[in-house]
Amino acid sequence: MRITREEVLKIASISKIEIQPDEIEEVLSHLQSVLDYAARVSEVAANIYEPSNKNLNIVREDVVSKTDVEPILSQAPEREGNFFEVPSILKNN
Repeated sequence: MRITREEVLKIASISKIEIQPDEIEEVLSHLQSVLDYAARVSEVAANIYEPSNKNLNIVREDVVSKTDVEPILSQAPEREGNFFEVPSILKNN
């Protein structure tokens, strides 16, 4: 993909960057280098397969275990029974 002089000027305008006429070619060259590099990275990355770990618990099995809540609740500034008591953040109508 080649970037044009007009596209550089449009990008500068949208970005609110003032580019002097004698700077356009240099900016164009830098942007083209970035685009070429991104294209190459995409090309290389397309050949790499990495399995997704999304939504996969690889650390441990989820096991429910009975726990004594008293040591935790004893540290709460306020509590009601076996629950933490916190300030209300929603108003009842």
